[in-house]
Amino acid sequence: MEFNFTEHQHVRYNPLKGEWILVSPHRLKRPWSGQVESTHEDPIPPFDPSNPLCPGVKRPNGEINGQYDSTFVFENDFPALLPDIPEASNASQTNEELFKFEPARGTCRVMCFHPRSDLTVPLMSIEEIKSIIHEWIKQGVELGDKYDWVQIFENKGAIMGCSNPHPHCQIWASSFMPNEPRIKDLYQREYYETHSRPLLLDYVNAELKKQERIVVQNSHWIVVVPWWATWPFETLLVPLRHVIRMCDLTSEEIDSLAEIMKRLTIKYDNLFRTSFPYSMGWHGAPTGRKAHSNNQHWQLHAMYYPPLLRSSTVKKFMVGYEMLGQAQRDLTAEQAAHKLVSQPEVHYKADENVK
Repeated sequence: MEFNFTEHQHVRYNPLKGEWILVSPHRLKRPWSGQVESTHEDPIPPFDPSNPLCPGVKRPNGEINGQYDSTFVFENDFPALLPDIPEASNASQTNEELFKFEPARGTCRVMCFHPRSDLTVPLMSIEEIKSIIHEWIKQGVELGDKYDWVQIFENKGAIMGCSNPHPHCQIWASSFMPNEPRIKDLYQREYYETHSRPLLLDYVNAELKKQERIVVQNSHWIVVVPWWATWPFETLLVPLRHVIRMCDLTSEEIDSLAEIMKRLTIKYDNLFRTSFPYSMGWHGAPTGRKAHSNNQHWQLHAMYYPPLLRSSTVKKFMVGYEMLGQAQRDLTAEQAAHKLVSQPEVHYKADENVK
């Protein structure tokens, strides 16, 4: 019997994080009798006077949002990070080898993508998506002057814990590098020191040659289901040239980024004919005190982590073996890419009056 990637279990290596993932394609044949999510989507009004993210609405802290007509950024009313806390020398806890700690300083912001609550990225115009990107760049530069890491992320959909349907993301800036980028920094640096080339650029060029996992591509960007994907329809968005931070993008690359973000998210929505939930975010070279170090090993990239597995009602759970052993998936990356590629690039709601 000959080994077949689409039939036989195997492990795949993630060079960005030094991790392995178990792939078990034969499990797709098993019946599903677990939790099923609701498929009902309540209509979302363009404006809701009780929604604290809408223009002109009072937020829980008493502040009133401006009458914005594009993007809108404000300090999170309930931040996980604050800029001012006492020094560690004043702490009652001794900083011991097995009980290490450091003060964590930072700030948390909320960024609304659009004044309308009923529009998500795939339903926005290219110009509206470009406004989002420009604001991401502006926030990254501003916060990056002070903080070592600026994390832009979007949680879309109630299934991802998003409590507000209004299109928005969060921006957390911190005095420390969080675990995920810290690990990526280590492995990208090791690869660059060995090969004198960025890991992700070599990976992109290899994917271009193989043509097995590419979902969408344009003149400046590529989206793939990565070889090491953990989530069923996980994708990786990478520029085709060496770019270490979003602020280094050219105007043409920003235009192309808006276009490919729209194409990708349309395919996501069309896959199960639903507003596709996901967590997504950007990683690039660190900022703040680390900005002037040699960061040429970094390559800017975005990650989309959608939880849906078999349909709009069945999601993947990271439990049991995945919490105690290592990540596992059933659908191969190649199968996932094929399903996404086969989706049309016209949104399934195109015939509805969404504008």
